[in-house]
Amino acid sequence: MLRRSIVVVLFALFCNFPAAAFAQPVRDPGRGELLYSTHCIACHNIKLHWRDKKLVKNWNGLSAEVRRWQKTSGLGWNDEDISAVTRYLNDRYYHYAAPY
Repeated sequence: MLRRSIVVVLFALFCNFPAAAFAQPVRDPGRGELLYSTHCIACHNIKLHWRDKKLVKNWNGLSAEVRRWQKTSGLGWNDEDISAVTRYLNDRYYHYAAPY
C-alpha cells in the first residue's frame, strides 16, 4: 500500500513537471510601479507618455513632474518614492539618460 502511494505521488509530480518547466516566471513589480499603478494610472494612461506635446524632455524634467503631481495629489511621497516612480517611468516609457 505504501509503495502504491509513493508511485501515485511520483506520477502526479512527473505529470506537473512539464508545465512547470514552461511556466513564465512571475515578475515582481518594483516600488515605483506599485506606487504609479496605485495612485497615478487612473488619470495617466499610455497615451499621456507618448503624446506629441509632452512636457518632459529629460530625466530632471521627469523627476520634477513626478514631484509636482504627487504634491498636487496630496500623496506625501518622500524622495525615495519620487525617485522610484521616476525610475519606473523612465525605464518603461522615456529612456532618458539617468543618474542611476
